Parts: sequence; structure tokens; C-alpha cells
Amino acid sequence: MTHFPKKAAAILGLVLAGCAAPPVSLPPPVPAKPAQVEPQKPAAAVMQRERSRWVATEWSELPGWGSDKAAELWPALVRGCEKPAASWAALCAQAALTEPGDDLATAMWLMERLQPWRIESHEGEQQGLLTGYFEPELEARRQRSDNFQVAVLAAPPDLQQRRPYFTRQQIDSEPLRSRMQPLVFIEDAIDLQVLQLQGSGRVRVTETNGERRWVRVGFAGHNDHPLTPLGRSLAVIGEWSDGPAAPRPAVREWVKRNPQRLNELMWANARYVFFREEPLRDPQAGPRGAQGVPLTPGRSVAVDRLSIPYGTALWMDGGDAGTRRLVMAQDTGGSIIGAVRADYFTGWGAEAEAAAMKIKQPLKLWALWPRER
Repeated sequence: MTHFPKKAAAILGLVLAGCAAPPVSLPPPVPAKPAQVEPQKPAAAVMQRERSRWVATEWSELPGWGSDKAAELWPALVRGCEKPAASWAALCAQAALTEPGDDLATAMWLMERLQPWRIESHEGEQQGLLTGYFEPELEARRQRSDNFQVAVLAAPPDLQQRRPYFTRQQIDSEPLRSRMQPLVFIEDAIDLQVLQLQGSGRVRVTETNGERRWVRVGFAGHNDHPLTPLGRSLAVIGEWSDGPAAPRPAVREWVKRNPQRLNELMWANARYVFFREEPLRDPQAGPRGAQGVPLTPGRSVAVDRLSIPYGTALWMDGGDAGTRRLVMAQDTGGSIIGAVRADYFTGWGAEAEAAAMKIKQPLKLWALWPRER
């Protein structure tokens, strides 16, 4: 056992006595405030389509909403109501009893009855492509003549029995060519492919008695072969390397320099479109789109029907004031495929063609669908 000296023991006692502080009275503990939890927004409603999904959103999320001349949509909306989409019957009945108001009144009418839905792909991609199309105006003759050699063909009787049908090259060659029924003859083979790409056109026919009158040639079917537009056809035959497709003026210039290769260029596009003749009763009405109603310049678009039903009102945003507007989905086309895809109908004639050819830009779309009552 170890013994401390008396002096050391005394010093240790003084140190220990100094360390023993008197008890301190502490304030009662303050209860901690519960953590502030932000309320979670309910998940947005989603509608699934075959090639898209629609996500419910607010009007405030539509870029430029309120800046468009909303009243200009009304004629296209009323025409669409002739063959309404599913769920539109009640709203179309109300529209039939409504006097169209000014832009503000029309916008308010739509906002009270429609719910905006953002359209996107199943993978969540919200951006797509906007292009433009138009109705060509061409001169034509009933009979083949020196300057009018290119036939606009009616659909052959066996078109639906043979799928795919013959290629463009086969249709242009004997003996098949002699079995085809021409509606009219036009001057230019490139104009024929432009007409076939657009799907309809106005032709001013000079009849055999000398009378001149406008008629429409409307889409009557195609041969079910892949479409290769003229600009890409020039690349296919190895005559264009400055990008995937040549602009139309460059194609025309190439044909002037190489007339002996015209058939080679034409046959690079196997797709062939046939037409039917229709009277042009109302020169101010566009051709009938896939919905079966006349198209309205500046307010009708072609869409992928597996993404957007015909007759749907849409808010589209092509990135500028001219393409930020209300439109109706009333048509489709062979190259109009995808969740966020639209082809904007600009009208007919040279001015409409110039406008359509300028449109190729990123696109966002919102479907405006009737609210559940």
C-alpha cells in the first residue's frame, strides 16, 4: 500500500476542494419547434396516348398565352365541330349556340371550358419540330400538249388490293403507264412531286373548248412506299453533299443543268400519290384535311393522330410571335410522326408557299381538352 506524505495529502485535498463547484441552477429546457414541412403539390394528372403523354398544367405555363388573336380560331373550331373528336360533343354543341366575341371574350370562353395539357414523348421529351405546308396553284390542260406533258393521275382501281403498290419508276413506265387514268396535265415534273408532297392543289384547267376554270385535286391515296422528298433525292443520287437535303431552288437549278437525268432524280422517290378531282366551290376554303373538314390558313395543323386526336385545339409555340398561337389539329401527313410534331397550313399560292418554306423550327405543344364536368 502506498502512503502519501502528510503535506502532499493536504495539497491534494485543497485541489479537490477547489474543483468541487457549488451546484448551478439551470433554466428549464425549451421545447424544440417542429420542423416546417412544405406542403407537397399533388401529382399532375397524366393522359397516355399511343405516341405521347399529356401532363395537366396551368394556363400561366403557356408561353405567350393572351398575345394571340384568339377570335381568329373560331372558324376553324366550328369547322372541326362538324366531325368532333371524342369528348368534344358537348363543347361543340355550346359553340354552335355561341356568338363569337372579341379576342378577350374568345380566350375567356376557351379557358372556362378547356384544360391545358403539355404534350411530351413517353420519355419526357417536350421539344419537337414545326414545319409548314401549303396548297400549290398550277396551270393545267385536259389533253397532253407540247408544254403540258406531266400527268396528274387518278387512283387506279386496284390500289387497295396490291399493298405496297408499284413504285414510281414502274408507274412511270410501260406497260403500266398506259393503264393509268390522267385527270389533267401540268408543265413540270418537279411541280408534280411538290403537289404530291403537299397532298392537294388548285389547278386552273383549260378545257378542250377553251374554257378556263379552277378545280381542286385532292389526295386519293398513295402506293405505300417510303417517301423521299426532292431535296433528299438529290443527295440520294450523289448530287448534293451540303447537308441532308437540298433547297428546292437548288433542285430546280440542277434539273436545268441536267435534264437528261430528270427521271433518275424523280425515281429516287418511290412514293407516288394519286388524286381525285373536286369542284372548288369556295375559293376561300382550304382543302379537306384528314379530319374531313376544310383547313383554315394559319389555324389548321397536321399532326400525328397517334399523339393528338383530330379536332383537338392546341396552343403551339414555335419560338416566335408568328408561331405562338391557337390552332386546330385537322390533318396529317406521311412525314408527320412523333409526339410533338406539327405541320402548319399557310394557305394557297405563291405567298403561302414562300411562308411555308421558311418554317422549320423547334416546337412545343399544349393540348386544350374539354374539362370533365
